[in-house]
Amino acid sequence: MNRRQGDARPPAGPPGGRKPLSRGGQGRPSGGVPRHGSGHPPAPPFPPRSSRAPSSALARRRPSPAAGRPSPAAGPRISLARALSKLGFCSRRQAEEVIAGRTVTVNGTRSRDPNHRVDLDRDRLAVDGVALRRPSFVYLMVNKPRGLVTTRSDEKGRDTVYTCLDDPALPWVAPVGRLDRASEGLLLFTNDTGWAARLLDPATHVDKTYHVQIDRLADEDLLQRLRAGVRAGADGEELTVKQVSVLRTGVRHCWLEIVLDEGRNRHIRRLLEALGTAVLRLVRVAIGRLALGDLPKGACRPLTPAERKMVTPY
Repeated sequence: MNRRQGDARPPAGPPGGRKPLSRGGQGRPSGGVPRHGSGHPPAPPFPPRSSRAPSSALARRRPSPAAGRPSPAAGPRISLARALSKLGFCSRRQAEEVIAGRTVTVNGTRSRDPNHRVDLDRDRLAVDGVALRRPSFVYLMVNKPRGLVTTRSDEKGRDTVYTCLDDPALPWVAPVGRLDRASEGLLLFTNDTGWAARLLDPATHVDKTYHVQIDRLADEDLLQRLRAGVRAGADGEELTVKQVSVLRTGVRHCWLEIVLDEGRNRHIRRLLEALGTAVLRLVRVAIGRLALGDLPKGACRPLTPAERKMVTPY
């Protein structure tokens, strides 16, 4: 690419139970009727045999050792397929195949139903006899190269973003959002589904910053139309940007910096295409205040706790 023509790299969250019966099953609770010394004869240590309750009845009346103890609070019940995903064993999509083809047990009993409701705080799950436990959460950033598909496996045999995750000790992690095959830059991975859901929630409005090379020089009219938005596609979906500015201009091409606070499929490409402009390169350089920086293409590294807060502050 000719750098003189604008083709350079883009800039870089005590219950009480019944009191147990006294010996023999018919004693009085403490603080009851006074005994010897208050005008009453002392009570016999045991009642006559005929008045004793049958052992079976006594067993029914006697509180269990756990009586009065607080039981663990039940957590939310989720499908077995989702549980396998949350435990980091596989993706949600792969879970149905695992449940159908392998021995998945809940509290020792095999289940073939992906919709079987389970409580991760109380139920014991295993696959092929190996117990599943909550893994430590992992948060990664990847500099996605162009040409990789954002999926675990591709039916067409194309290379995927998982080629960037070459550490065999990593638990199963999923991409947080997507970049299309022709796009590059910052992509996050995690096995913390709650954190990922907060980041992807449209109500969160996390900014995503892109450097975009287009096949023309940008004038004020193009910038204004990008800010105003357009209706694209047969359904007239409205596409707009939060911010746009010119980064650098060459002879025939230029780089734009575009900020979105929502994520729709091929959002920037479709928006520019609707304005008669082609995208030559598209690089995501930041999510929230987390910048891609100088991470090499195809490389990954863990996020620090401070960096996680740069993406989602809670």
